[in-house]
Amino acid sequence: MSKPKLLVVEDDLGLCAQYRWAFPAYRVLVAHDRRQAEATARREQPAITLLDLGLPPDPEGISEGFATLAILRAISPDMPVIVASGQGDRENMLRALRVGAYDFCEKPADLDVLRTVLDRALRLRELEDENHRLAAAPRPSPVANIITADEGMLRICRMVERLATVNAPVLLLGESGTGKEALARALHDMGPRAPRPFVAINCAAIPEALLESELFGHERGAFTGAVKQMTGRIEQADGGTLFLDEVGDLPQSLQAKLLRFLQDQVFERVGGRLAVRVDVRVVSATNQPLEAQAGAGKFRGDLLFRLNPMTVRVPPLRERGDDILLLARWFLARYSQEFQRRVRGFEDAAIQAMMAYSWPGNVRELGNRVQRAVLMAAGPLISAAELELVPGADPETENLDLRAARGRAERETISRALARSHGGLSTAARLLGISRPTLYGLLATHGLMPERDPPDDRSGDHRSPRS
Repeated sequence: MSKPKLLVVEDDLGLCAQYRWAFPAYRVLVAHDRRQAEATARREQPAITLLDLGLPPDPEGISEGFATLAILRAISPDMPVIVASGQGDRENMLRALRVGAYDFCEKPADLDVLRTVLDRALRLRELEDENHRLAAAPRPSPVANIITADEGMLRICRMVERLATVNAPVLLLGESGTGKEALARALHDMGPRAPRPFVAINCAAIPEALLESELFGHERGAFTGAVKQMTGRIEQADGGTLFLDEVGDLPQSLQAKLLRFLQDQVFERVGGRLAVRVDVRVVSATNQPLEAQAGAGKFRGDLLFRLNPMTVRVPPLRERGDDILLLARWFLARYSQEFQRRVRGFEDAAIQAMMAYSWPGNVRELGNRVQRAVLMAAGPLISAAELELVPGADPETENLDLRAARGRAERETISRALARSHGGLSTAARLLGISRPTLYGLLATHGLMPERDPPDDRSGDHRSPRS
């Protein structure tokens, strides 16, 4: 494999020579000023750039460096730029980060630290490119809005594809958040009824007193407030598909009326005597064990037989293997673009936590957690804490002791403060709103004390951590 290209923008010829032998894993390209940097970046499309802020014709200032940074960001917005300078103070370094630099280190740079920074930035660039490829790649499943590479889920998609061409009712069984509504819409969109309406109603979300009217409609004067005739969801779906979500929550008082409609495709509006005939395909879904409920008399057995000539059992996310990571990356690419956040991937601990978690809310929960993490991420990689997952933890076995939970939250907050302050105890203490001695005590309590003292930032300097 060819070496990744590293563009070094530096006017010191001695440093340029040093960088050439210090980074053997890269193909080092050298530019000495803004013009050369722009030409090289356009021609070579480097993977990463190391930029000195003090460039001619203003080697003692920062104007050329910031102008070069702006040009490089415009040419390749996804390319990490590490700023290295002996000219700027902390304010200029932070300014560089605000306008798009990935990281910085002060000159003279520790080559080991600089090599680590470059390698990490390149890895993040590769993760970001992979996320973009995954987001742009055609979905491997034949069903729109279903993203999967799991063989079991692909079989479900192929079954839905075949069932879309027939008119029989279909019952979708699966946990909440597994994609039952997406499959129901696919049954409609991939079949001959696609030009006609797809009408969905959640039987658990509408009060029982209103549900009959929502389903069947009502005549004027049928009840107090019925000032005009209203068509129900069944009538609105004429010629198309009616999707009964959470059908297991349908009140028993309505089950008999729905059974008659399923038998004859005929019903009466509430308060009416005129029979209304429609042509509707019914697709229903539930996360409840309808067979057990029918056996216990909580759900009509004859209605169940009408709803489930064809049954599709949708697997939970925890049984879909690598789909967890596939979907997480897809959500990451979607939300980082939607919210314009430069989040490139997941930390290894976050990946392990996602793979170990049981996902009781399935795909919906995964999407919500990734969306929240993208919005709250403090850096380019999402951590397990930002996903609100503890590596290896599961809601069924998680320690819910309040004192232990407080300790975990305190330790995580201190760790994040140390990471944000690059190990500087004074800055970390200010971020936490505590004194430096108090921070020392908490570090000892939580076993976070470093082997040697972290860099002291009381002077206000911002130095890169040393390995």
